[in-house]
Amino acid sequence: MAYIELKNVSKAYRKRNIDVPALNGLNVSIERGEFVALMGPSGSGKTTLLNLIGGLDSPDGGAVRVGDSDLHAMNERQLTAWRSRHVGFIFQMYHLLPVLNAAQNVELPLSLFRMKPAERRQRVEVALSVVGLVDRADHKPSQLSGGQEQRVAIARAIVTDPELLLADEPTGDLDADSAHQVLLLLERLRAEFGKTIIMVTHDHKAATHASRIVHLEKGAMFADSPEAETVVSY
Repeated sequence: MAYIELKNVSKAYRKRNIDVPALNGLNVSIERGEFVALMGPSGSGKTTLLNLIGGLDSPDGGAVRVGDSDLHAMNERQLTAWRSRHVGFIFQMYHLLPVLNAAQNVELPLSLFRMKPAERRQRVEVALSVVGLVDRADHKPSQLSGGQEQRVAIARAIVTDPELLLADEPTGDLDADSAHQVLLLLERLRAEFGKTIIMVTHDHKAATHASRIVHLEKGAMFADSPEAETVVSY
């Protein structure tokens, strides 16, 4: 049984009294430990799919299962608890709090857990060590480069040791060198720590870092490539 299963999933959004379909009977399976890149033109349903897998949204029809959890059967309280334990989110714009330093930003997700201060500090230090920013722990976001900010955001995403990382255009606001470093870090999180990673991207070069590329178009799967080298062009 696959780690993530979406079966006949549909989703539409209401816009100006019209239902605009985002996903149409989508079926996707993702194995534990895969690094999957979701690609496709704007409006193809990539971010909608990411949000459904992360329990941030609910399908209009079909089933979404992650591990042993049927997300569609959970209420909002249960989904919040599930996300805090199992999912780390990485966004294009980092979403760091400017008044907090790097260590304090990384520590934020731990506020949902009962934990001794010493354990919190240890987890934060480990997460910053993984992304190579222990020496920037006391720096605020304004004192960091864009690449460093994104690495702090990744440390924040992994500090609770989630099984699943969901990244929405994580390199979209970075220069080429910083983007490359972030992608290498994601590869390492998969290879060394066994994380399952799903990344939305428009960048074909970024997608080649994934172990598998899924192309969406008009809310349905257009192509599924197990080899990064066989990227489909539009």
